[in-house]
Amino acid sequence: MSRLVLPDTDRVLSRQTGWVRAHWEALADHLLDSLVPYFSPGAARVVLPGRLSRSGAASDELEGFARSFMLAAFRIGGVQGQGCEKLIERYARGVANGANPDHPEAWLRLTPRSQQMVEAAAIAVALHETREWIWERLDTRAQEHVAEWLGGFIGSTTHDNNWRLFQVVSEQFLASVGAPYSREDIEGGLDRIEDWYVGDGWYSDGDGQAFDNYIGWAMHLYPGLWTRMAAATPGTEYEDRLKVYRERIVLFLEDAVHLVGNDGAPVYQGRSLTYRMAAATPYWMGALLDASPLSPGQTRRLCSGIARHFVQHGVPDERGLLTLGWYDTFLPTTQSYSGPGSPYWASKGFIGLLLPPSHPVWTDPEGTVPLDDADQVRAMPAPGWIVHASRHDQVVRLINHGSDKAPLAEPDGVEPAVDSHYDRLAYASHAGPDLADNAPRIDNLISLVDAQGRSSTRGRIRRLGIGSRTAGSWHKAWLGADGPWPIETVSVVHGGWEIRCALVDGPAGALVRSGGYAVAGESLPEATAGSGWASARNDDGLMSAVVGLHGYAEAGVHRGFGVNAFGPHSATPYLTAGHDGEPKVLVHAVLLTRDAIPPEGLADAIQVTVEGREITITLPGGDAEIVRLGSR
Repeated sequence: MSRLVLPDTDRVLSRQTGWVRAHWEALADHLLDSLVPYFSPGAARVVLPGRLSRSGAASDELEGFARSFMLAAFRIGGVQGQGCEKLIERYARGVANGANPDHPEAWLRLTPRSQQMVEAAAIAVALHETREWIWERLDTRAQEHVAEWLGGFIGSTTHDNNWRLFQVVSEQFLASVGAPYSREDIEGGLDRIEDWYVGDGWYSDGDGQAFDNYIGWAMHLYPGLWTRMAAATPGTEYEDRLKVYRERIVLFLEDAVHLVGNDGAPVYQGRSLTYRMAAATPYWMGALLDASPLSPGQTRRLCSGIARHFVQHGVPDERGLLTLGWYDTFLPTTQSYSGPGSPYWASKGFIGLLLPPSHPVWTDPEGTVPLDDADQVRAMPAPGWIVHASRHDQVVRLINHGSDKAPLAEPDGVEPAVDSHYDRLAYASHAGPDLADNAPRIDNLISLVDAQGRSSTRGRIRRLGIGSRTAGSWHKAWLGADGPWPIETVSVVHGGWEIRCALVDGPAGALVRSGGYAVAGESLPEATAGSGWASARNDDGLMSAVVGLHGYAEAGVHRGFGVNAFGPHSATPYLTAGHDGEPKVLVHAVLLTRDAIPPEGLADAIQVTVEGREITITLPGGDAEIVRLGSR
């Protein structure tokens, strides 16, 4: 067991973070060295402690090898193999033994839609990026074994989402080394992702509205990596696609720069958040493709901020391992496909190490990001988001009226609830949803609650439009098999505040419950409720508050334990109103801030006039916003 030791901070080259390339190399080396005790005797598997995934131990052990191999590959490739002899020997031996079907540690064969397809893509990428130091040192028989194993992709079927790209890069590697492959598989996969491109640099991860961090670390990563492989394959046409991918990542990064706090904290939204530092991937990829709206110094500033943020929050743990969770181990952050090796997709966030030490991303002084200089409000019509962030308290808030990851087909009967990482009205960089299977979903939802305590959920999001500081959507609410009742919500952003206007249908006698952000910490958040408002403040000084502006009657604070990624104790302020069976107009303000704002004062600072379904909101300073509900 060894402690992470980082070089001294360099405030000359990196004024904001203090991190330079040496910090990234030290962190990568620590992560890789800490895995050594967990390698199998033949080095083809990494047997990590922790909960097994649904795919079983053999798959999980391959996962630990493959994902750490990608990290090793970036480390080796960026320095042309110098000083990496032990890494090269370890992973070359593991590849030779794992691909050998007669070896006791042989990897699982590739079968349609199997988890090992994911890991095969990591191995293909790693072999390409270390071609000179690992692939070319394998003997002919070992190379044949690898080609045969990766050949399981040829003509096979993947899940119809980012997995199509696993097939693309794996078969392109086969093509680059003169092994059998299918051009149809490669072209088909690259053509398929065009169906998911929605504009402004954004893809959906498969059919529907699946927008999250995966877009940056999959839909922009693998096409870029494919072009690097294609460039090494004589006769392969790739320039036209590369031009498109470069144009798109520029557009994407113009939005994505706003999804990280100026302290490096990424927004907690979407699946597979246990990949942590992978959030840095698209910023590095922009530099790797020479296609970024960010300067080299800004790129390093963002990426180093992300890595430093997790290190400051105890990542990796005292064993040097990446655990299943966000900061510490927290299994509700994960999915059923997450095994002990899954967090090592953090390796993607180290792809910047492929850029040589002489590259400007490593030698230029750190630049500032927009949030360093001023508060930000950014409308993102493609995913259906508005992101607003505060410079002084570093908090980024994502207002969600477009990402649900719901099935595309309209279901018969009751719509299923979607994952809590997608169904909330808002997410943030320093707060996350409560994730309890057997507890009500309260935070950042407007729900119906019946006499039995059942509450409705937010499934498919039906968009109503997005403006520079407003966004709206509606969804069908169900109470058990009863419903549907439409709930329409329009968000108006003013600085660090959000005003939520809702038109809620429902049965007579039900309650309407509107929750704010859940805040969490090591100790019990301080909770307060008054007439028409409620708040909770955690031990880091972060306050969540809701303030009724029209139609609400009661306020309270819901407490949770062991259900939040940001700490064991959580608290969510909420408002309630009775429902008489007629469509009900409700308005409330939502805050997430470190400022000492008295929530009760907002009711006086924000003036709301309601005439039928038209709401006039007069904000401090005199700006007015008119919201018309019922447009669905």
